[in-house]
Amino acid sequence: MEIKNLESFIQAAELGSFTKAAEKLGYTQSSISLRIKQLEEELGTQLFERINHTVKLTSSGYEMLELAHRIIRTAQEMKKKAAQPELLKGHIRIAAAESISLSLFQRGFDQFRRDFPHISFTVTTASTEEMFRMLNQNEADLVYTLDRHIYDQAYVIAAEEPVACHFTAAAGHPFSLRQDLTLEELILEPFILTEKGMSYRKLLDEFLASRSLSLEPFLELGHTGMICRLLEKGLGISYLPDYATEQSVREGRLVRLRIPDVSIHVWKQLLYHRNKWISRELKTVINYFQSQSGL
Repeated sequence: MEIKNLESFIQAAELGSFTKAAEKLGYTQSSISLRIKQLEEELGTQLFERINHTVKLTSSGYEMLELAHRIIRTAQEMKKKAAQPELLKGHIRIAAAESISLSLFQRGFDQFRRDFPHISFTVTTASTEEMFRMLNQNEADLVYTLDRHIYDQAYVIAAEEPVACHFTAAAGHPFSLRQDLTLEELILEPFILTEKGMSYRKLLDEFLASRSLSLEPFLELGHTGMICRLLEKGLGISYLPDYATEQSVREGRLVRLRIPDVSIHVWKQLLYHRNKWISRELKTVINYFQSQSGL
């Protein structure tokens, strides 16, 4: 139902003339007549009696006039609501790699909350495959991956950066000063890793397989913070992204082992589906993540 047809109907009814309605709305008289005829055909009822160049509402026309006013008021309220960019309110669903989810809302998030108190979040940790299943089924608005570089025309890359990963152990580990350490020696040590098939763990396993090597961790955990704490106690070696170990390394509790010829390319990427409608709320959240360090 055309809003312009309803406006023409309302003006003609209130002014009692198609000609006066045309003058007020800036249309021709024939245009007003056509719009009202279209509305009558759409509603299946006659709105005006037309006698000797005069128009008068029918009984049905009186009923429709009240409803037309309601529709116009609703349309005006919608326009007014849409024109208030400061009133951002919505719920954003994010699917993320576990180690990324721990740091999503740290830098600057307190200020974000003050600026946008009516935007809420749900964060679901998942494998890369599960993230994209959620994105394709519109169960997630954004995905934050930690995996090999992903490019697919079905998705838009909102932000990305390469991520350095290293084998890590407790400070003082016998391997910490070794310059000639080999993978063959390293994999004989006790390992604590993230779950098999998850992001950088999967890339590590694929790299080792390409060298005809493999390792079996004595413990698999989905929480990188807990892995770091266990490493600090000297309970093993792990393979972790640098941002997860940065504070412990800086404070001297962990060290990154120097292993030559290890080439594993890991990327952090923020993506959304190309067909996703980017609301003002979602755009604000994307801008927030893009403003974070390195993105």
